[in-house]
Amino acid sequence: MTPPPTGFSTEEFQSRVARAQRAMAAKGLDALLLTTEPEVRYFSGFLTRFWESPTRPWFLVVPAAGKPLAVIPTIGADLMAKTWLEDIRTWSAPCPEDDGVTLLAETLREVAGAKGRVGLPMGHETHLRMPMADFARLRAALVPVEILDAADIVQNLHRVKSEPEIAKIAHSCAIAGRAFDAMADMAKIGTPLRDVFRDFQIALLRGGADWVPYLAGGAGPGGYGDVISLPSDRPLQAGDVLMLDTGAIHDGYFCDFDRNYAIGHADDDARRAYRTLYAATEAGLTAARPGATCADLYQAMQAVIATYGAADVDAGAGRLGHGLGMRLTEWPSLIPSDHTILEPGMVLTLEPSLEMAPGCIMVHEENIVVREAGPELLSRRAPPDLPVLD
Repeated sequence: MTPPPTGFSTEEFQSRVARAQRAMAAKGLDALLLTTEPEVRYFSGFLTRFWESPTRPWFLVVPAAGKPLAVIPTIGADLMAKTWLEDIRTWSAPCPEDDGVTLLAETLREVAGAKGRVGLPMGHETHLRMPMADFARLRAALVPVEILDAADIVQNLHRVKSEPEIAKIAHSCAIAGRAFDAMADMAKIGTPLRDVFRDFQIALLRGGADWVPYLAGGAGPGGYGDVISLPSDRPLQAGDVLMLDTGAIHDGYFCDFDRNYAIGHADDDARRAYRTLYAATEAGLTAARPGATCADLYQAMQAVIATYGAADVDAGAGRLGHGLGMRLTEWPSLIPSDHTILEPGMVLTLEPSLEMAPGCIMVHEENIVVREAGPELLSRRAPPDLPVLD
């Protein structure tokens, strides 16, 4: 599969900014302040692993009109200059006594005005990537400028993907699919689970992933205890069910789906649980159409899971899927109380799970994009019966 073009066109970024500015105008905002990696990258194309270091803060300001402004440490100036942005303001960091606060305050006053309104994502699934003490200093320096919650603007922008974004997610899914195809060579009776994880990550990287920020799973007799564990040195045994759940990245976009395998043989309970989750996913696919809600998808899958007789239909996960894109998990959530209406271009995971017995669960996950005519699978569909690895 040929990788999609690296990065995005200037027109793509212009469209994102225009959408943001229309939403800002509707809320009466004069500027939007962004501090986290996905938001900075979404508007600028600034892609780097340097965010792994917590030492330096990074800021992007979206004005009511015109191009965004970057307020960043000097170490990032050269890379930011390779993006479509032109106004790049820097300070020498780290500088604990004034780590960009004065420069940022000056920029915001210039953009928003002396009595303006600045939006900052504050709601669910957001965080502030700067020290709280510095944020308090920033607020004090900006008085009487108001700082208001703009989480809804960010959520709405990310919820519906452009076709170039969807292509990157699809390519990440294809890379992971090829790695899963080679699982028979990695997972054998007697192989330590830690080695399976390591070999799978190597296969992802060799297959075209840029990096693998997330890989979880488990293995145990007939099922596994949770879906977020790091691997142990326990060797795989006949009768185990093995699950790997990967979030590999290609050009800044995640895939997020899992696969289950029986080692040597599968018992009847494991086979029935797998078929139930497969059928639940089918129900989710049938329901995933424009105009339906996230709650509708949840209820469609939950109704099938309930036929298994599981006491805990979501195995403690709290939801049966979520949004996907620049983050491993994005808005919205497939839960009973989320009535977000599905729109074409939304990328979602369908992730039904069930508890087979106390301490023994199974999870199935696929990635889809909502289209006008219905869902399109981005991950290649798992087989309808539990695969057995000899």
